[in-house]
This record gives sequence, structure tokens and C-alpha cells, in this order.
Amino acid sequence: MSQRMFSAFAKSGLLLLVLTVAGLPPAGAQTFTGVLTQHNDNGRTGQNLNETILTPQNVSSSTFGKVFSYSVDGQIYGQPLYVPNVSIPGQGTHNVVYVATQNDSVYAFDADGLSSTALWQVSFVNPALGITPVLCYSPGNPNKYCSIYPVTGINSTPVIDPSTNTMYLVTRTINTGRYYQALHAIDITTGAEKFGGPRNITGSVLGTGLGSKNGVIAFPPATSIQRAALLLANGRVYIGWAGVTRGWLMAYDALTLKQKAILTPTPNSQGGGIWASGNGLVADAAGEVYVAVSDGGFDVNTGGTDYGDTLVKYDASLNVLDYFTPLDQNCRALNDMDLGSGGPIALPTQPGNVPNELLIAGKGGSPCDLNPAASPLYLLNQNALGQYNTTQDQDVQEVAGAPGGYWSSPAYWQGAGGANMYFAGVTAEGGKGDYLNMYSVTNGTLSTAPVAHSSNVLPVGATPSVSANGNTNGIVWAVVRPDALGIEPGIGAAVLYAYDATNVSNMLYSSATALSQGVPRDRGGCANKFAVPTIANGRVYVGTQNELDVFGLLGSATAPNVYLGNTCWSYPRSTVGTSVIGRFSVVNSGNATLTINNVTITGTNFADFTQTNTCTSLAPGAKCVITVTFKPSKLGPESAYAMITDNAVGSPHNIFLVGSGK
Repeated sequence: MSQRMFSAFAKSGLLLLVLTVAGLPPAGAQTFTGVLTQHNDNGRTGQNLNETILTPQNVSSSTFGKVFSYSVDGQIYGQPLYVPNVSIPGQGTHNVVYVATQNDSVYAFDADGLSSTALWQVSFVNPALGITPVLCYSPGNPNKYCSIYPVTGINSTPVIDPSTNTMYLVTRTINTGRYYQALHAIDITTGAEKFGGPRNITGSVLGTGLGSKNGVIAFPPATSIQRAALLLANGRVYIGWAGVTRGWLMAYDALTLKQKAILTPTPNSQGGGIWASGNGLVADAAGEVYVAVSDGGFDVNTGGTDYGDTLVKYDASLNVLDYFTPLDQNCRALNDMDLGSGGPIALPTQPGNVPNELLIAGKGGSPCDLNPAASPLYLLNQNALGQYNTTQDQDVQEVAGAPGGYWSSPAYWQGAGGANMYFAGVTAEGGKGDYLNMYSVTNGTLSTAPVAHSSNVLPVGATPSVSANGNTNGIVWAVVRPDALGIEPGIGAAVLYAYDATNVSNMLYSSATALSQGVPRDRGGCANKFAVPTIANGRVYVGTQNELDVFGLLGSATAPNVYLGNTCWSYPRSTVGTSVIGRFSVVNSGNATLTINNVTITGTNFADFTQTNTCTSLAPGAKCVITVTFKPSKLGPESAYAMITDNAVGSPHNIFLVGSGK
């Protein structure tokens, strides 16, 4: 969605109606510093210990649900970030939630729904000049696998430095046939570039592996995928990539944006990607950096420099300090059971013999893990990771986890009754899910089996988050994608779950509950892979393919409400010039008249989508239909939005439309 379009919505006078939410303080009344990085802190524990509004007693389907949403111009893969009390020039002080999209845009929204449009939005593309996100399509190879569909732009979670009001992020663009990646430092109050940015990302290292020329390997912006969340530590921004040939790791000065270090974990072979299902690089209290590396060459134990399937510890300048490699590394590399599919987590200081611990879990099962056939949870000593041993892993503890492993990271919480960790993996690669499992942590060791698990299966696992008021009122939150990981882009609505953190077998809330009971409420936008919820100040923020969903305590206001039968739609592949039709229902699920001012088609390929509708004024419970015809004019994926401007909370609403010409 362009800035011009957002301005048009603002001029329409459709201010966002605010639901009455009990107990929400004004922007200036908080002491909470915000969610500034992926999974809440540099240890990636996933916990917000300053949540005083949401409790296990008031989070239920009768009191809690989706309260509004904000439309965006592309898929949100990174976790939403939250900063309280931000002074926006000319607009006053706001609690702000920030999201980045695959369309290379960043939005700053009022986190409490006090503005119907973005406080600001910046776009890093300019189609008129030939600058676009990277299209997941090649005319020479139209059937290639796309891990992100239909475009790739800002793919990871940014990071915010509150001391300078700066957000750091990485964009991926194509400019008239040339590929670029860039590090941006933008002002969180305006979106303006800072510190002389953006910085074009380039570099090379010595190496003889795949793609080297004369003993040098250059960073390839076209094929490097920046998926792992950014890390801010030691006055530097750390960035990791996976890619077609290998992974990369770089460090940039946070104030000058000058490159301070660059390496590839596999300079003399290939592979070694850093992706961790979007979870972040980890830093401990001393600023030492921990990175999980996926399948690749490994020869460190014989004096080499390749670190495939390894958890590596670096100093601030990315010199290797220590590492851990499972004894079955060779089996993992041969069977795509990499250690780097999940992200590491640094535990808070523990009372046992090993106070500083780190946990990592990746893929697993047969043929590498036979007794039992499950992915190991490796609990490591941060001060002595264990390196590589051919007969016995030198870890603190090894516990059998999910049979198929983890495309996710766990969360940690120390409650009044003890500490626990929460994991959601899969039973088999390819999409068979597992329960949300809860392990107790006693004197720095895990229970050897889950002490509780959810009553429902999470189809593709999840990275959970925890909200609590210190060691009380703990809630575990998880966002579930109902479609298998290999389905692109997927059309199932994101489902938000909440569980009692003291016993996750007690489900407190599911956004699917109201729908299952025939009540048109709480349907989320279309789910993305690896989504992580953000909890702050009585709200839960969920990024989806087409919107930022906001959940909170329900009010009692008299107002209309928009319920969409489909929040996104994928048309079947169609011959160029041949039309296919989609029909979408709009229901007024509120208790006052819904006025629909207009329905328009916007987005990258809007010209190939046309709409008709029966929508004008809807009484409570009434329904209308929007019919959208897609007629591809070219080969490959195309996308657009059916934008619905109305008088309900969250206007404009949208339906994300994806088609493909063949």
C-alpha cells in the first residue's frame, strides 16, 4: 500500500473506532521499555515480565479477542516491535508498534488503535524507477522452489536502539536487473534514514569452496537470504544469511554503518546457512555472540575452518572463541538434519553447577537419532561449549525432544512455582505437528520428559512467547499456521493460542473458538510461517500476510464490525489471458450499521484484477459479496489487494489476492 493511498484514507475522515478496553493506561503512564528485538531480549528468552493487564483470569473467548487490524502492503515475516511513549513530530506521543513487510516497507502504527492510518510509512522500492522487491519467479525456471512467495523484501525482524531512537533493518531489492541488499538505520519517530545510510552490503573472504574465484569468495546479494533476526550488541549490528551456496555473518558499526567484520562459516566447502527459522542471533551478558549454523562442510576438528551443523561462539569482532558440534554431524549433513533450523536461547543465570547455559535444538529423527528417534535438546555450558567428540557429546545435558525436530525456538519463564521452558516442534519433516511441550528447569537441568503438554497439536510447530507480571500471571502465546510449510503462500487464517504458563494443558484462549461456535469474530489474517507474537501493554500483535492483527480485552461499545469469509485467496494457476473468479463474503458482525464507502483494487499487479460488489450499507448480521476476477497478463506470480473502506474498527480492511500466469 502506498503512502499516497494511506493519505487518501486519512482524508476520507474514517477515524479508527477504539474499543473500550478496561485497564489500559494512557501512553505516558508506562514504565515498560518495550519489545525492541526478536523474542524480547538478546538471550531470545521470549518473555515480557512487565505485562500487568493480561492475566490467566481475563484471557478467555468471552473477554478477549481480536479488537482491530491494520492493513499493510506485503507479508509480515518479522516479529512486530513495540516502543512506548514515542514522540511523533506533529502527531504527539504514542505507543507505537512497528512492522516490516516483504514489499520492503516499514510501518509505524499507533499500538492502541488511536489512528486509522499509519503514523508514518516508508518504502524502500520505487517501481517507476525499476526498483522492486525480489520476485520469486524466473522466466528461465518457472517451477523453481520459492521459500517466500511471491516476493522477498524485508525478511527478518529488525532491531531498535532506544538510546538513539534508531531501527536497523536489511532490505533486499532488484534494480533494473541488478540485485542489492542494504543495511538501513532509520529514525523511529519519522522513518528517516540516519548515520549516512543506507549502506550497500558487499564484501568477500578468502576461501576455496563452491563459488570461489582465485581463492576469494564474494558475498552474492542475489542468492543470499537474510532470515535470522538482527542482533544489536557491543555497539554493532550483527547480520546472518543463508543462501544457495553458503551462509554469511557480518558486523556493522551501529553509528557509522561501516562494516567491521565479515565471514562465512564454510569458506572451503559450501552450505553453512544462518537462518534459524527467523529467530535471532544470541548475545550473552559479556557481548559474546552465538550463532547456529545449518548443514555444511565440517573440518574444524582436524584443523580446518568449516563449521557446518555447529553452534559457534564469537567475540565482538567475530573471532571464533568456542563451538559445539554434535557427534553425528556427518549424518546430519547427509540427511538435511541441520542444527540450525532452530534458534539458540541463552538461559537466565541458573542456580546449579553451570550458571551460564545455552540451549539449541534443530532437526532430528531417523536415521541420525535412533535411540530414541527424536531430535535432541542440547543444553550447553556457555563457558565450555564442548566442541566435537566422536564418542560422546560434551554437553551439560541431552534430552529427547520432538521426533522431527524444530523449525522454532523455545521460550523460558521463571514462575513462583519454578522455571519452565516451552517447545513446539514437529513429529516429522514435511508438516506433521506436535504438542506445545513444557519442560521444568531445576538447578540448570531440564526434566527428561515434558511435565505438561497442550491439548491441541500445533501443525507446523511454533516459537512461543510468554507474558507475565514478574513471576506471576504467566501466559504462553503461540501463533499457528494451519497450512503445511511447503505450501506457498498458504490461505489459512493465523490462529492465536494462549495457555496457562504453569500448566500448558490448560488452554486459555484460541482465536478459532468463536468461529467454531458460529460467531463471526477473531479471524486473523492469512498465516505466515514462523510467526512470533508480541505481547505489550494488554495487547497481542500478530503479523500476517496481509495485515497486523491486534488482540486485547473486549469492550462493550456499540459499533459495526467487519468479518471476512476469506482474508486472502490464491487463484489456481491460469493460462495468460484466461480469467478465473473468486467470490468473498463480507459480514457485519457488529451491533450497529456497517457503511461500506468503496471497494478498490490496489497493489503491485492491480491492473490484472477487477472487482464487482453488492456492498453498501449492512445491518447487523447482514452480508454482501465481492467478486474479483483475475486475468493474468504475464507469466509468474501476481498479487493485489481488495481494499474495503468502511466505518468499522480497522478500516481499511483488505483481502490479499495471489494468482499466477502460465
